[in-house]
Amino acid sequence: MVKVLDAVRGIPAAKLPVKVFKKSEDKGWDLVSSGITSAEGEIHNLVIEEQFVEGIYKLEFATKPFWSKLGLSPFHEYVDVVFTANDAGHRHYTIAVLLTPFSFSTTAVVSDLKEGHV
Repeated sequence: MVKVLDAVRGIPAAKLPVKVFKKSEDKGWDLVSSGITSAEGEIHNLVIEEQFVEGIYKLEFATKPFWSKLGLSPFHEYVDVVFTANDAGHRHYTIAVLLTPFSFSTTAVVSDLKEGHV
């Protein structure tokens, strides 16, 4: 799950485009999935379990259009969160991002190993 909060207004960051990429063998980035945050600033099931195999992933948050629609001129064109997933077995990931037009903070909640997965 992805959760995004607008720290300027103190509310969920609704209608924020998010893309998921996986690092390929040739070190490029392959688009896996994309979505837009809900009114609660969330996207559930952005990647289906069969797609979410061991590897390096990048979440790209389209922050410039988000802030521009609010009449603000942001510093970042977009925000990337790059992480290694499922290297020690299959897990569930929740990535949270706190945004302002000039900064961001991110954290992750990673579950214990899922039963039946190695």
